[in-house]
Amino acid sequence: MKSDVYVFEKGGVSVIKANEEVRKVAGYNGLTHKQELRLDLLAEELLGMLPNLLCYGSGKFWIENKGNEYELHAAVEIDDVLPTPERDRILSVSTTGENAAAKGIMNKIRIAAEIMLANYAQSAATTGMIYTDTPYAFYDMGAFEYPAGYSTMWSLSRYKDEAKEDTEAWDELEKSLIAKLADDVTVGIIGSKVEITVKKKF
Repeated sequence: MKSDVYVFEKGGVSVIKANEEVRKVAGYNGLTHKQELRLDLLAEELLGMLPNLLCYGSGKFWIENKGNEYELHAAVEIDDVLPTPERDRILSVSTTGENAAAKGIMNKIRIAAEIMLANYAQSAATTGMIYTDTPYAFYDMGAFEYPAGYSTMWSLSRYKDEAKEDTEAWDELEKSLIAKLADDVTVGIIGSKVEITVKKKF
């Protein structure tokens, strides 16, 4: 099943609408109160990223499920090619390594989406940026070419696999609510639309 799709304009995100949709989906599928709460927390975490991304265009939120496998989706489509200063701001990498924006799993997911949007604006949907040994090295740790659908994808589960050898990255994952509750979080881009999907199986 697929829930109603909520459209968010620039600067306008309503967590209440998402909560209502979670309740509908939970009721329709007979989820327990605990399962509904987990889905609700994941929806709130996902929507927490949208205000930053809605600077670039309008967004949508919806929930899908097949049996006990649930996906929460947030998609943002840029209105136009990003202005050069905005694109440069997203792609800029701190030489001091103290870029606070790349701290925390939720910020990493959001920045992965911003990088995809900026790369799209810069090179018409080809992603040629390499971020090794920078504060954005996490992007390469989770990014891969997706065989169908998205032109490029970033996956939290793939990032987790890569982060096992990095004590600091692993500690950050251990403290993250979404890393604990979600089975995976993916960020993919199709044309000028970036989509973040939170996956949870009950």
